[in-house]
Amino acid sequence: MVQGHLLPTEVSNRPVNVASVPQRSLFRYPGGKTWLVPRVRQWLMSMTQKPRCFVEPFLGGGIISLTVASEDLAESVDMVELDDEVAAVWKAVLGNDADWLSKRIGKFDLTEDSVRQVLNSQPVSLREKAFRTIVKNRVNRGGILAPGAGVQKSGENGKGLKSRWYPATLQKRIEGIRRVSHRMTFTEGDGLEILSSYVDNGTPDSVYFIDPPYTVSGKRAGSRLYKHSEIDHERLFHTASNLEGDFLMTYDNCPEVQHLATRHRFDTLPIAMKNTHHAEMTELLISSNLDWTI
Repeated sequence: MVQGHLLPTEVSNRPVNVASVPQRSLFRYPGGKTWLVPRVRQWLMSMTQKPRCFVEPFLGGGIISLTVASEDLAESVDMVELDDEVAAVWKAVLGNDADWLSKRIGKFDLTEDSVRQVLNSQPVSLREKAFRTIVKNRVNRGGILAPGAGVQKSGENGKGLKSRWYPATLQKRIEGIRRVSHRMTFTEGDGLEILSSYVDNGTPDSVYFIDPPYTVSGKRAGSRLYKHSEIDHERLFHTASNLEGDFLMTYDNCPEVQHLATRHRFDTLPIAMKNTHHAEMTELLISSNLDWTI
């Protein structure tokens, strides 16, 4: 891969209004990338040829992959997630349990007692595990699935747990995912390991969206938000530098990450966004070439 040059460090544009972006994910996901959807569209549509394969090795809520599949921005979408609970949802929706899951969501009467019963259950099937994960994601504070996350008390406007339960919306999103499932392949596994396999097996017409947990410089937010938060950031940058196809990486905007990008001669661009508390901040776009953002 030919490395690019560092772009100026000024922050690019105002934060995206996420209400203007189609909501396709089943998850309320900490660190979700809805705000980045317009940039990913811009990146992919700037290419002279539609990518053969779009690869997302750290899937999470999957809004980027869902957008790519739904808007036909790549021929196929390969998705990877290590968290077994999140993976259960993707396998259920993309497999044979989508109809069952949709009906289960529609019939579920969400109360404090019914939620407690679901969260305390020990599912024996993939479909039940997927349903429990969705309930857990909807009622936990911030949608956090990591151990130790608590159930929200007041909800939106003091309406309690039901303020986060939209069964009809979830059913509609399952239906939307099913419509484009023929373009999507899901693997439960280690994203960095699988990304490394593309160094030897990837092709020039494959592209990669890389959004790892942010744990550089001892940052502990990742460990509070995700079950699997530890990652070898040095190895990830080295792997990205050896991919044959183009990649777009998003990271915490901190000196340690900027140093890694500089050493690998990657372009960087701070992007304005808002966090879950609506505070303005920046994240860092990283790639071998960010000229398409200018």
